[in-house]
Amino acid sequence: MISFIKQCSALLAFLCAASLALPVARADAILDWNKKANDMVAVAKLPPPPAYRAMAMVQAAVYEAVNAITGRYSTTRVKLDTAPGASVDAAVAAANRAMFLKLLPAQQSEIERAYQAAIAGIEDNSTKAAGIKVGELAAAAILAQRGDDGAAAPESYRPHTTAGKYVPTALPATPNAPQRKPWVLASADQFRPGPPPALKSDRWTRDYNEIKSLGAKNSTSRNAEQTSVARFWEATGPAIYFPIVNSVAGKPGRDITQNARLLANAGIAMDDALIAVMDAKYHHQFWRPITAIRNGDIDGNKRTDRDASWTPLVSTPMHPEYPCAHCILAGSIGAVLKTEVGNDPVPTLTTTSLTANGAARSWDRIDDFVREVANARIYDGVHYRNSTEVGTDMGRKIGELVAGNHSKSSVARK
Repeated sequence: MISFIKQCSALLAFLCAASLALPVARADAILDWNKKANDMVAVAKLPPPPAYRAMAMVQAAVYEAVNAITGRYSTTRVKLDTAPGASVDAAVAAANRAMFLKLLPAQQSEIERAYQAAIAGIEDNSTKAAGIKVGELAAAAILAQRGDDGAAAPESYRPHTTAGKYVPTALPATPNAPQRKPWVLASADQFRPGPPPALKSDRWTRDYNEIKSLGAKNSTSRNAEQTSVARFWEATGPAIYFPIVNSVAGKPGRDITQNARLLANAGIAMDDALIAVMDAKYHHQFWRPITAIRNGDIDGNKRTDRDASWTPLVSTPMHPEYPCAHCILAGSIGAVLKTEVGNDPVPTLTTTSLTANGAARSWDRIDDFVREVANARIYDGVHYRNSTEVGTDMGRKIGELVAGNHSKSSVARK
């Protein structure tokens, strides 16, 4: 959470807010508004779980609005009257506006500026009015559906201690996330993995010594490229993942309903992935590398030597280690994209990172992107290799479930 907040500097806030007022420049309003949405979430400085929840709700509302107009897909999450002939661009703008006014009320003026700029270029007629209405109805329906998902429940984390014994007083991040109602998962623990490796096992020995060497702040084993990868993926918000999704959405020949569905699937998969990974983390309560390595003399394993002053390359997130959250997000996105492209060629996937001074990275294969995320969390000293493998596999299962649950074409209207 701390590293995420550090990413949102005053300069970023200014630039992001300014971008919201730009008029829609491309034909696909879905991608334009997704960029604005990511900017708004970044300016709001939402920590990762609430940020991913917000983006899932926004993209779900956008999809429902667009699909009510085009009727391309039969799978929906809310009941809306069909609105053939309504303006899709107006519906997309209205759904985003209505959703964000509820989720980010402090940004009302910026939201209204973005909305007015978007609809200014749409001719004033009955189709525009109909599009605005369906967008607002879609947002209201998703808000009602997710209003009791548990996100507003009071935090009740109980620190582990004995009476009178001091423990660090910083509370861990979002311990109530496992109590949230998932979108597609039957329950938060549907894909909960078995326990992490036993502390006397060969796997634990391998993972301990690998991260002790590669992930240390002063590592002489990690090369310059690995350090760059680690810094790049220190970024944790939705803004680093949605551009990868948009690399596919921006392919020539795709229509607006396809893209609305793709972004909704991506947002929902990542939100469910975070619910699932937080469930597993707080269930297993496994120690982070900085804790394990500074206590290497008490794990009962003679092959794990203690380093009393070891520190990771990046700040350790404030929640248990197992499994890897970044990995489950990347795994879920990878699965959604593979379902989307099928056997078609994959376009170059590109995104940028605030923690790498806005640098861009690109991949020609989905698996390469997913693998890089996993490796990055080892290079930066916060996750063991087994945790990255388990997290990636959980993400794959969740992404496939979400995409498979929401891929039916409508036979009524196309």
